[in-house]
Amino acid sequence: MTGAADPVSRVRAALAAPAVATSDFDLNPEITLPEGRVLRPAAVLMGVQGEGTDARILLTKRSSRLAHHPGQIAFPGGKMDDTDADLTATALREAQEETGLEPGQVEVLGQMPTHETVTSFSVTPVVARIPDFDPVVEPGEVEFAFTVPLSFVLDADNYLVESRIWQGRRRYYFAVPYGPFYIWGATARMLRGLAGLVPRA
Repeated sequence: MTGAADPVSRVRAALAAPAVATSDFDLNPEITLPEGRVLRPAAVLMGVQGEGTDARILLTKRSSRLAHHPGQIAFPGGKMDDTDADLTATALREAQEETGLEPGQVEVLGQMPTHETVTSFSVTPVVARIPDFDPVVEPGEVEFAFTVPLSFVLDADNYLVESRIWQGRRRYYFAVPYGPFYIWGATARMLRGLAGLVPRA
């Protein structure tokens, strides 16, 4: 399936359009962020497999042994290393380390605007076409990798606004549950940003 209704084609076209940065604080305007704060650069890979209505997006479940965000659903990715040529290289390196995806098999489509996290990272989502492959996960970081339909995460109606107490106050966040997977926080916010960029079919 090709053309305007093809979700992959719609994503590719949307990445060329102007967009604004997002933040974990988007739904919490009463939280004042300090001027001059220093954010550490990081990148994640939004990897899209398949064609047309069969297209899916790659996610991972983080290891329960990790100190930060154990067991949460995330994109492959992490902080930028000094040896990375750029943030695209960061996303590709992290995806290879976490899932075994070979960088040479990846077709980068573009980047989304940065996303600021509560942990003081400035995350650049790198959107790419990736092949169907059998993930070989790094067990110290990832429990398993899986995919969800691209059409599902591009539908803004599938997103919820939920809340919990964080640092003594109620914090609101996006969630986009899919089957047994509770996708929330920064991952859901970046996916919601992608959905906002891509016009409905």
